[in-house]
Amino acid sequence: MTDTATPRLLFPLLQPGQAQKEMFHNAALALLDMNVQPAAVAAGTNVPPEAPEAGDCWIVGAAPTDEWAGHAHAVAGWTSSGWQFVSPREGAQFWLGAAQGVARFIAGAWRVGETHGKLFVEGDQVVGSRGDPIAEPAGGTTVDAEARAVIVSVLEALRTHGLIESG
Repeated sequence: MTDTATPRLLFPLLQPGQAQKEMFHNAALALLDMNVQPAAVAAGTNVPPEAPEAGDCWIVGAAPTDEWAGHAHAVAGWTSSGWQFVSPREGAQFWLGAAQGVARFIAGAWRVGETHGKLFVEGDQVVGSRGDPIAEPAGGTTVDAEARAVIVSVLEALRTHGLIESG
């Protein structure tokens, strides 16, 4: 490859008078193809597949072997000229299909199927950071069993969804 590359995705840059420019240009297009609308077959895989199809990508696991050795946590893409590897940047995301959702690279590791951040609906924040615990109702001069049951079920739902801490 070339000594100079783009700063973010490390696409090889052509040099003045460079021979076989098409090789570098095609390598850059293969890397671009892996990173635009990124999707992967699987995450955490350590062994390269036996019969990959051109264009398929995998998120390499922590202990890769064979042709993937030395590329832990990278994205491996199969091209017509063999394996291409991309080192992920903080916040990189790859779609893994409906069953697993998104894999996101955070703090040096891939986190699969997690959603991070805030949720806004029509401009209003409806979910943010987890709230403090809320105690279940107790005491009072009149005990209304039905009202308490409803309050407890609402609190249980909020805890189950992780919106408030357990008490």
